[in-house]
Amino acid sequence: MRNPATLEVPAARAETTPTSAKVDVRDNETTQALCGNQNENLKLMERRLGVRVGQRGTELLLSGPADAVAFAVRLVENLEEMIRAGRPVYREDVEQAIKVLGRGTESLQEVMLGTVLKSSGNRQIAPKSIAQKRYVDAIRAHDIVFGVGPAGTGKTYLAMAMAVAFLQERKVKRIILARPAVEAGEKLGFLPGDLAEKVNPYLRPLYDALHDMMAVERAQHLVEQGVVEVAPLAFMRGRTLNDAFVILDEAQNTTVEQMKMFLTRLGYNSKAVITGDVTQVDLPTGKLSGLNHARSVLRNIEGIHFSEFSDVDVVRHPLVQEVIRAYERSEAAQKEAPAAAPPAEGTES
Repeated sequence: MRNPATLEVPAARAETTPTSAKVDVRDNETTQALCGNQNENLKLMERRLGVRVGQRGTELLLSGPADAVAFAVRLVENLEEMIRAGRPVYREDVEQAIKVLGRGTESLQEVMLGTVLKSSGNRQIAPKSIAQKRYVDAIRAHDIVFGVGPAGTGKTYLAMAMAVAFLQERKVKRIILARPAVEAGEKLGFLPGDLAEKVNPYLRPLYDALHDMMAVERAQHLVEQGVVEVAPLAFMRGRTLNDAFVILDEAQNTTVEQMKMFLTRLGYNSKAVITGDVTQVDLPTGKLSGLNHARSVLRNIEGIHFSEFSDVDVVRHPLVQEVIRAYERSEAAQKEAPAAAPPAEGTES
């Protein structure tokens, strides 16, 4: 059965009469890449699109409601073109391809063939959604880019990939990764050790992403040389960052003063990417998020770009998208619910 939360087939055609179609991929190697390990890509298509997919040699046999079969044929043809262009297709790529084609504005080739970086495992890192493609293009075109949206949309990961690519291409001389050291809704208490050991838990996600881009030994060597710096936001004060690609992660947890301080560090031949999720602010109650404030005051400045992501762009486990939507519905319902009436005078509350 179809999952309406993840399938976005255009609604213009409502034809559901059963039909069938055949797609000949023409060679065994491409067919195997398209089907995936143990046919996992075909099984995913069946679950998401509500069609049956059979294989006979290099032919794929599709059957089901007419609109779903037509969409499946288009999906298979687009994935085949990607494979022939040298882009591996994994299960998560099929998941994102359905979203891209379901929105009907761009082809997979326009969105997912623009490789940003080849990771240490020789895996291509490339956009997987329309919003990600526009985000990457914005980073190339602008010196300050904000990536704002829910968790799992690839904001920090793609920014990190762009930073490593810029370093490899000698467009910058160093990478600086920063985060505000704010506890995420729980008090951790006293942390033993020196300063580096105290702030390391806050910076761990940035190290994880960096190690996914390059070999751990190479990354460690660059850190030791100062070519790659991972530091809490407070370390940015008083500095001028020239010839650098600077990433500020979890920017929703900056104060207005911290955001202003960070943005005014940018020097010549540098880029800054600021990422955050405005629904996950961990600042004390009453403190205005620097990211929210920046969205309102910097919107119309030339050279600054805001890339907005939504739950549609989530590239983690499909259930992450459902979790985000469930919380959004709950928060919207709470805002719409009338405030409880105060107890009448003379009565006990």
